[in-house]
Amino acid sequence: MPLLELSTLPDADVAALAKEGRDAAFRELIRRYERPVFSIIYRMVRDREVAEDLAQDTFVKVLNHIDRYRPEFKFSSWLFKIANNLTIDHLRKRQLDTVSIDGSPHAATEAEAVATSLDVQSRGESPLDEIEARELGTAIERAVARLRPEYRACIMLRHVEGRSYEEIAATLDLPLGTVKTYIHRARHELRDMLGGLRE
Repeated sequence: MPLLELSTLPDADVAALAKEGRDAAFRELIRRYERPVFSIIYRMVRDREVAEDLAQDTFVKVLNHIDRYRPEFKFSSWLFKIANNLTIDHLRKRQLDTVSIDGSPHAATEAEAVATSLDVQSRGESPLDEIEARELGTAIERAVARLRPEYRACIMLRHVEGRSYEEIAATLDLPLGTVKTYIHRARHELRDMLGGLRE
């Protein structure tokens, strides 16, 4: 099947062709998801090399287990679940220390960077306000980094990737109630950690 035709197929159809062992189909899945997978991993580990390694590991795992993908589920949710699990395992092994408010380092455009950033400042601020907002942003980054990896994953998916509770549950393979509990607890912990910054 020509590449042009592959690019017009829905994910589930491309995944079905990849299951049949078609390299071009697998390459098409990588083309579609390489950047989003790297972006979500990078936001959790804050290290480009580590994120690249984990993204590569994700696609190796996808290739090795493509036969387990079930087309009734969104391919992206299945893929992000693998990426998240690998990242959480990595974070558990070695607690890393920062998460960015500046948007994905892999964003191709300014709009993408803005769309993937944690917004901590309102528009029309004075330079002093901007410095204060930047300091607050750094404090938020540090606080998020101190959360348990599971909480961090939920917070990042909810507030940075803008995913619904249902999508987060599917991505992390957790019950919906657990996701809501994790996000509630994470917000509570963040409020406690950032309490001293409130005027």
